[in-house]
Amino acid sequence: MITRRDFLKIAAFSSLLGLGGALTINAFEKESGQKVLKDIKALKGKRWAMAIDTRKFKTQEDFEKVIRACHKAHNVPEIANPLHEVKWIWTDDYEHTFAGTAEEYISKEVKERKFLLLCNQCDNAPCVRVCPVKATFKREDGITMQDMHRCIGCKFCMAGCPYGARNYNFLPPRDYIKELNPEYPTRTLGVVEKCTFCNERIDRGLLPYCVEASEGKIIFGDLYDPNSEIRKVLSENIVIRRKVELGTQPMVFYII
Repeated sequence: MITRRDFLKIAAFSSLLGLGGALTINAFEKESGQKVLKDIKALKGKRWAMAIDTRKFKTQEDFEKVIRACHKAHNVPEIANPLHEVKWIWTDDYEHTFAGTAEEYISKEVKERKFLLLCNQCDNAPCVRVCPVKATFKREDGITMQDMHRCIGCKFCMAGCPYGARNYNFLPPRDYIKELNPEYPTRTLGVVEKCTFCNERIDRGLLPYCVEASEGKIIFGDLYDPNSEIRKVLSENIVIRRKVELGTQPMVFYII
């Protein structure tokens, strides 16, 4: 019997060869009795965005508190080997965070700061375009999602992401979760994962874990709402974004 994962692999490589997907879709539906979603399009609507106030992150604990909240809630495996590590949110220095877009006249103090990094939830997300099985797709509110069950582990999305925000599970992730959160699904060996702006919390009317844990250092809201808090802070402060010259339209802003 053909499995859903096997079907997705066949469909993906058939499309790459120009063979089309109708035959494989029909075969899978006949064999499994399940209906396959043939196309997922990015829908236009309001856009969630995040502003990280880098001036307010003073200590390493300020960063760690935010990272722990995210990783613990989402069952992110703790793998020490940097070749296999999985991270949804992490830190880096100015040079690596804003590589290629560094402002020549930004102060030395800003350049010596650490910066929180995560998926930029790009409006024009290259990872969505390159995924051959639509495992990566856009929600109506702009969040870039990852369907772990559709993912075939081809890593095209990792190659397409210019921010290094995607991680492949080279090792069985469940073996590296110290304290399991039963309310959030774990992943499996051979799939890619990333931050999703805590869509599961947004759908319940709650702020993302990182925003809540930051205690005011991260602002989250609807970029398309002129009366939202995030629009207010963006209009009143100097902000920069990562690699805007690529045309990805990242939805994570850094207040400097």
